[in-house]
Amino acid sequence: MLDDKNIPENTKFDHGRIVMTRKINNKVADDEEFAKFVINSLKRHLKGDWGDLPKEDEKENDLAVKEGNLRIFSAYENENNKIWIITEADRSATTILFPEEY
Repeated sequence: MLDDKNIPENTKFDHGRIVMTRKINNKVADDEEFAKFVINSLKRHLKGDWGDLPKEDEKENDLAVKEGNLRIFSAYENENNKIWIITEADRSATTILFPEEY
């Protein structure tokens, strides 16, 4: 599901290894529409579109991109699902998860 063709060339920040929780992975494997939602959300995250966040959190993410040493957090929601995407402060990994898995 996640391979180099799903990752934009010009990302706004280093993202490290991209991983997802087992629950996300299982749902991606079983639900093509959910898989598309996850890929689209990841692309948005990597391009600096923080999704469904309050303005204060968007500003924190913008600062994290600028400073390069703070965690980046995005939230995305469609009719049936809500996911979070978190890039670690050290940029070693970006994780896709359901909010209840945090």
